[in-house]
Parts: sequence; C-alpha cells; structure tokens
Amino acid sequence: MKKALGIFLSMVFTLGIAGTAVASSTGDVGQSAFANSAFEQRLAGEVRHQLAMIPQFTVFDNLAYRVDGRTVFLYGQVRNAVIKDIAEKSVKRLEGVERVENKIEILPASFNDDRIRRQVARAMFRDARLSSYAIQPVPPIHIIVKNGNVNLEGVVRTQTDKDDAFIRANGVPGVFAVQNNLKVELSKS
Repeated sequence: MKKALGIFLSMVFTLGIAGTAVASSTGDVGQSAFANSAFEQRLAGEVRHQLAMIPQFTVFDNLAYRVDGRTVFLYGQVRNAVIKDIAEKSVKRLEGVERVENKIEILPASFNDDRIRRQVARAMFRDARLSSYAIQPVPPIHIIVKNGNVNLEGVVRTQTDKDDAFIRANGVPGVFAVQNNLKVELSKS
C-alpha cells in the first residue's frame, strides 16, 4: 500500500511539474506572439512609410503590402518598373526584414490607357467633392487602368465620395468597366 501511495504521489508530483512547464511555455508563447505582433505592427508602419516616400509613386500607381513575421509581401500595380525595384530595395533595407516577396504587377504601356488615366483623374478631381483628395501629399485615391478597365483603389471619407468617384470614372469615354475598390473610412462618432 505504501508503495502504491508512493507511486501515486510521484505521478501527481511529476504531472504537477509537467503542468507547470506547459503553463509557463504557454505563457511564453503568448508573450512571444504579443512581441511578434508588436514587431509586425512596427514593421508595417516602416514599410508603409518607405512605399509612400518613393518619388515616382503617383495617383496612377497602387502599392500594397502584407507583413508576415520577418517576410514582407508587396502587391499592387505600377506603370513604371523602377517603382517595383525601388519598393523592393527600400523594404529589404529595413531592420528585421529577412525576405521580400515582390508580387507587384507592371502595367503594360498603352497610349489609350494613358489617355483614360488622365481623363479619369480630370473627371474625378475637378469635382468639388473629390478635389481635396488630389492635393494631399500621398493621394488616397489611386486610378489603375489596364486595357481600358479602371480600378479605383484607396480610401475615401464617405460613401457619397465613393459613389461619386465611380460615377465620374464610369463617365469617361473609352472605359470598358470600372471596379470600385475604394474603402470608406470608419466614422469617428
């Protein structure tokens, strides 16, 4: 009986230590996940800044990114291949970045697409409601044109602005279709 009790207490003691080890390692994982999340948030802010600082970046280009640990994925569409290269190089230099997956698409050169870009920009930014978007250092609306198809990317203040941008872009001659991917800011009420 004493032997059985000794084995039982030994098992309880061993399970207690194992339970403590599991609990502390779970705590470490939680701390690690929190630290990783804070690291990714900091890195995302630095990536956003680097992309916004590219001198050739215009209202006719769209850059997006995703941070996954120490890997940064770049997305979007650009008219100029130089922007794709600069984006990758500037993000690679950031502290903590181990790898950059550059999936930025270079839009085909087209006189017709260039004409549509200019006309959509004029139609949108000459509108009194939308003109304030054109004068910001990094325009929040991006006009992407590929083979006569227009994608509106970015952020606007209201649903009315989003709808107005769509109507203006859709009214340009030669546009085949307009995809309105504009997001509406959350109201601060």
